[in-house]
Amino acid sequence: MIGVCGAVALAALPLAMASGSPGGGGASSKSTRRQAGTRPGWGFTHTQYSAEHGTPEATRKAGALLSARPLPQNQHIMGWGAENPEPAPGRYDFQALDERVALMRATGATPVLTLCGAPDWMKGGRRGRTDWSRLEEAPDRRHYRDFARLAGAIARRYPDIRHFLVWNELKGFYDERKRRWNYEGYTQLYNLVYAELKKQNPDNLVGGPYVVADHDPPAGDPEDRSPELRGPWGELDQRSADVIHYWNRHKEGADFVVVDGSSYTREGHETIPDEFAATEKFAAVTHWLRNVTGLPVWWAEWYVEPPAADDRPGGRDGWDEHHRTAVHATAMMHLAASGASAAFYWNPQRTGDDCPGCLWRSTHLPDGGRELPMARLLNRFAHEFPPGTAFRPVDATADPGARIQVLADDAAVLVVNTERRPVAARVDGKALSLAPYEVRWLTR
Repeated sequence: MIGVCGAVALAALPLAMASGSPGGGGASSKSTRRQAGTRPGWGFTHTQYSAEHGTPEATRKAGALLSARPLPQNQHIMGWGAENPEPAPGRYDFQALDERVALMRATGATPVLTLCGAPDWMKGGRRGRTDWSRLEEAPDRRHYRDFARLAGAIARRYPDIRHFLVWNELKGFYDERKRRWNYEGYTQLYNLVYAELKKQNPDNLVGGPYVVADHDPPAGDPEDRSPELRGPWGELDQRSADVIHYWNRHKEGADFVVVDGSSYTREGHETIPDEFAATEKFAAVTHWLRNVTGLPVWWAEWYVEPPAADDRPGGRDGWDEHHRTAVHATAMMHLAASGASAAFYWNPQRTGDDCPGCLWRSTHLPDGGRELPMARLLNRFAHEFPPGTAFRPVDATADPGARIQVLADDAAVLVVNTERRPVAARVDGKALSLAPYEVRWLTR
């Protein structure tokens, strides 16, 4: 049992800590088709560099990797690998976005588009020019309808795409004077985009508000403040909660609710009580969102590794790939067990040799395109534990003082050693010798 956060009692998670625990269940929907559409499962987001450019052999290998077990793939309409889609009113440039959509189609993905950002002329810039330093600015209110029309043009251009996220992290919507998010402005934009996408095709599936579910460390004295959601990992930033509540009350419709977030704190980037236990936040927030909105929950981004002070790759503590993958696996276990309908891994793909957490070796390298540890984890997890999986109890014990994480259904068991030392364990009747931070799959 995770416990009680504020006035909301959270259900028991089917995620075992050494000894195992029961669980299961999944969200219902209006129809089988809509249920499948709003629960695409485990996927990833393309960033600046992806698999459509590079050496021919490397791009072939990366394409084969993506095609072998197709996952949902998400792409932004401007930035993160796409150019300005409408440099001047009515003048479109979809070449880069076309290439990304072609990659998603060719590899059998469920394609998802994030409707962010806005062309410069929608935010006070010059027509025909793109100042990429202003990418994270929101459109001016007088151009909300123009942005909605752009969304409609994109929906018409790619009629096979059914999944749309409206904006990203409320970029440009923070009100410094009020010291809170401008959720009124965002929701006005959202409603216009929602109406336009549904006009283009009623089967289009649309979600928001894509707010960052930030959190702070636990208060020293619980009487000091009364956050809506708290746990051993900390306390949800009430400003984020306020966005959800306002959007939920004033939206004209939604097929799912979208957030992103990390298991480390908003300031200081602390993982409390530690990097593995901190991932329980993902389950707590997922349960809270389902209680508040009644909608399928999508995580557009999720992070577990505190960034380095100078933002260099590798994280603040310089985790190796075994450590990194083990913590990600634990986070995914909490997301799955709590009933998340979709979770997109932010793929930090780069062109160089050093790329911690990337899904494949850079296609710009002669030997690029091959699968890396996070891709192996993501692909296997998506195959074994799709949304709606009925999780089952599993007996699990470990060495005194050691912690392992276990998640199981009728066919598979995932075991994660959270220790930096070897651990002897017994899981589902099998004796295991686990290497430091080992992630191991068992069949039942």
